Order: sequence, then C-alpha cells, then structure tokens
Amino acid sequence: MSTPKKKAQPSLGEFLRARREQLRPDDFGLPPGLRRRAPGLRREEVAALCGISPTWYTWIEQGRTAAVSVDTLGAIAAGLRLSQAERGYLFQLAVRADPSPPRTAARTPAHRMGSLVQAVRSPAYVLDRHWDAVAWNKPAAALFDVWLGGRGEGSRNLLRYVFTEPQAQTFIRGWPERAERLVAEYRADTAAWGDDPVRQTLVDELCRASPVFRSAWGSQRVMSREGGLRNFTHARKGHCDFQQFTLKVAHQPELKLTVLVPASA
Repeated sequence: MSTPKKKAQPSLGEFLRARREQLRPDDFGLPPGLRRRAPGLRREEVAALCGISPTWYTWIEQGRTAAVSVDTLGAIAAGLRLSQAERGYLFQLAVRADPSPPRTAARTPAHRMGSLVQAVRSPAYVLDRHWDAVAWNKPAAALFDVWLGGRGEGSRNLLRYVFTEPQAQTFIRGWPERAERLVAEYRADTAAWGDDPVRQTLVDELCRASPVFRSAWGSQRVMSREGGLRNFTHARKGHCDFQQFTLKVAHQPELKLTVLVPASA
C-alpha cells in the first residue's frame, strides 16, 4: 500500500488570497461596485491599502517571489487589518521573525498569575519578557530565599540575581555552565526585542558588572530555554534536585511559567 501524502501547508499567497476574498469593500470605505466578478477586495485595492505596488502584491500572492521583507509583511498585516494570530501566521508562512510581536504582558493582572502559581505545590514562578519575576509561590520563595524570599537586597530579575548576587554561585551547582547557558537562552528568548531600551540597559549593566556575563554575551551563543535537571545547594535544606519545566502563557508567550518538580517524585 502506498503511504498517503501529507497535506502541504498553505502557501503565503494562498493565505493572502483567502484573506483578501473574505474582506468586504464597505468595511474599508470602498464602493461595492457593479463589476466585481469575485467576492472580497481586488488586488490593486489591497495594494493601495498596504502602500505597496499592485505588481509587487500580485507577485507575492501568486508566489512569484522567493522572499518578502519584514517591512512589506508588516504593511500587509496592517493593510488587511490582520488579527494578532493572523499576523503571526503571516510571518510564519513567510519564514520571517516578526520585529514587532504583540506586547501584551502588561495586560495580565498580577493577581491572576499569582493565583496560578499558588495552585502549584512545588516551586513555581513566572518571568516576564525582561526575565523579571512577576509572580511566585511560597515553595519558590523558600527555595530561592535570596532572589524571591526577600533575604537579599537585589531586584527580582533572574539574570541580575545569577550574575551579581554572590550567593548564587554557591547555591546553583554547576554555576559556570548554568550561567553561560542562561545568557544563550536569554539572547534567543529576547531576539525580537533587540531595540527594547530596557533589554539594552540590562545587558549593558551586566556586561559592566560581570566578566562572565560579558564573555558569554560576546560569544553570540543561542540556545532554546529547555527543562531538565536542576541542582541547588540550600543553606538549610542542603542538596535539592528538581526537574524543571518551562511553559509559555497562552496568548502572551513573553510570559514564562517555570515549575520545579522534586527529582525524587
């Protein structure tokens, strides 16, 4: 028996055509016209709304161009009034990174994230896009007593804690390797926020404060943020081993929920 072929993912042009045909002229202040042979907007109307040439838009929709710039994709997303999900899908089809991803983390009420982590028995915390802890539970505060428990005087930023708090180097077993990996993960996690002044200020500050961070940042290493075994040496509890799981919050992927499950479990 022959193996059934997988259905190919829709192309960028197919998606644009389908979206264009779903739009109503009157929603854009355009006359309905008597000679429209197909539903939706004409290609030249979409091109005008997007601020690009009709020929260029036609080529994109017909798949006659190998690459589309991020500026053009952004113009198309705005011109077609794409939703947040549709914009993300557009950039995914074009194999481009969106330079202006949705910035919605501030809309999440802190008490809602707090309620979430409090429902978890093991240590759990939520990081925002700057890697500041915005919510954590009591087990997390007990484990990270200097970072989250209030015993230290530093900020709630994970990188500031790891690279500027002396206690971190004895608390995190295998600190040199873990610290370098965190920098690589941070670079990958915040690549779309390269022009963010808060990100740049944090990087500059840590480059001045920590030679290890400066060297790791200069290495240009990029790694995805993954789970795995995490080992700590607590001042009172001794050796603590956990399996780490990192999850992204739906509709707000810049928020990350980290849960540490005891390795013995």
